Amino acid sequence: MSCFSVPLCGLGSRDALVQMFTPVLSSHPQVFNAKTAELLSHHQVEINQSFPKEGWVEEDPKEILQSVYECMERTCEKLTQLNIDISNIKAIGVTNQRETTLVWDKETGEPLYNAIVWLDLRTQSTVERLINKTPGRNKNHLKHKTGLPISTYFSAVKLRWLMDNVDEVAEAVLTHRAMFGTVDSWLIWSGGVHCTDVTNASRTMLFNIHTLDWDPELCNYFDIPMEILPKVRSSSEIYGLMVSPHCLCVNCLGDQSAALVGQMCFQEGQAKNTYGTGCFLLRNTGAKPVMSDHGLLTTVAYKLGRDKPACYALEGSVAIAGAVVRWLKDNLGIIQTSTELEKLAASVGTSYGCYFVPAFSGLYAPYWEPSARGIICGLTQFTNKSHLAFAALEAVCFQTREILDAMNQDSGIPLTQLQVDGGMTSNRLLMQLQADILCIPVVKPSMPETTALGAAMAAGAAEGVSVWSLRPEDLSEVTSEKFEPQINPEGKGHVKHCYLISILEVPICLNTDLHKSLLIGVL
Repeated sequence: MSCFSVPLCGLGSRDALVQMFTPVLSSHPQVFNAKTAELLSHHQVEINQSFPKEGWVEEDPKEILQSVYECMERTCEKLTQLNIDISNIKAIGVTNQRETTLVWDKETGEPLYNAIVWLDLRTQSTVERLINKTPGRNKNHLKHKTGLPISTYFSAVKLRWLMDNVDEVAEAVLTHRAMFGTVDSWLIWSGGVHCTDVTNASRTMLFNIHTLDWDPELCNYFDIPMEILPKVRSSSEIYGLMVSPHCLCVNCLGDQSAALVGQMCFQEGQAKNTYGTGCFLLRNTGAKPVMSDHGLLTTVAYKLGRDKPACYALEGSVAIAGAVVRWLKDNLGIIQTSTELEKLAASVGTSYGCYFVPAFSGLYAPYWEPSARGIICGLTQFTNKSHLAFAALEAVCFQTREILDAMNQDSGIPLTQLQVDGGMTSNRLLMQLQADILCIPVVKPSMPETTALGAAMAAGAAEGVSVWSLRPEDLSEVTSEKFEPQINPEGKGHVKHCYLISILEVPICLNTDLHKSLLIGVL
């Protein structure tokens, strides 16, 4: 995802921020009122993905950049139609897919390969080779510094793959012309500045989350030269000038950190879950990183100013959430649009014992098993596409339940409600199912795209911009809808047990130990 937040100043009661939000498949600028957080305007441009081989997911870096420029142009036109003077645009902020990896030539500015998207699986053999050289073949060998397991998910292994398999990248590294970055760095580089923020850096496996800087030992482990890495900045400060429109770039935030800010989860213990292509549950743990004993990630939540302290979070990441809807539409053809899924599932109100584990990109938290593959089980002659649609929605909810259970175990303080956002939250059946399966209320804001809002807030709050106050007493009240559990916890216990049993059936290459540990968890 990539976003721009553009504070518009000198507008009297209509001070605003233009938020350019680019989910995995599109760019989507959104204009917010800086005083009320009201969404004023938006525009969207699609971005194509390519799948050269099974498990490979790529995007064209030039198309990403061009879609951003096109979005900014269209957004400025719509602002003019709203009688907002675009000369008052003061700054731009960025939010993005955190782990998506790019390498480009610093002399020509040309990308040296397509962007490797965060859920791409091509690095599985690279991960296996790296784990094999750790003591005891321990995938958590680097976790004390990074907060992350060695996984296909993170940027360092994608960068290592590029250096090993793409001649242009290897040559550029040897001749000191290569520049590495996630999508934020690629966009900001269009203004001549090679930088990233702490939230994006913390997802590379090259960044020490304690020192808040690139770590020489980690770079040596992956054999990656530090000279190709961007400078690490805070999540809210002036970075430099963007080319189009010509104004200050003042912040970037990884997409899930931006959603945490947009949900105003500034207090320790507050949490949010974002339902997009994947599903990402973050819980604010305050000024100290908390290491998980139950398969979660420790990540930098945000650092809202050069001289401000970093805030950390526990995170549970699910690779496939909204992507399962696209799979049902594009691969199976049982729906024509994503909105049909809710109607189809609601027509039966049950999966009738059918369970769906959409491990299309392996299993992420809490298992971290890249070789896992998806499964649909419990089929009978009675099962039809409506039951499968319901099972797909349940799968999203059960994966969230697994992460929430792990998070409650790590923190020792169970969540009493879950704040949610993202495109899938428009599905009311999904939200009610989620409340039922979690056995706690689910709270959905009236404006679900809080990722865009969070990036706009951080941009507006940056020193030198200061059109948005993040002080608790100044934050606007957010209207929301609450979904209360309607099924008793005992009733859902049996269903959760059945879902875990279905995970046991997931094909996992040469990994009986994982099956054994899952079986112990179920029993």
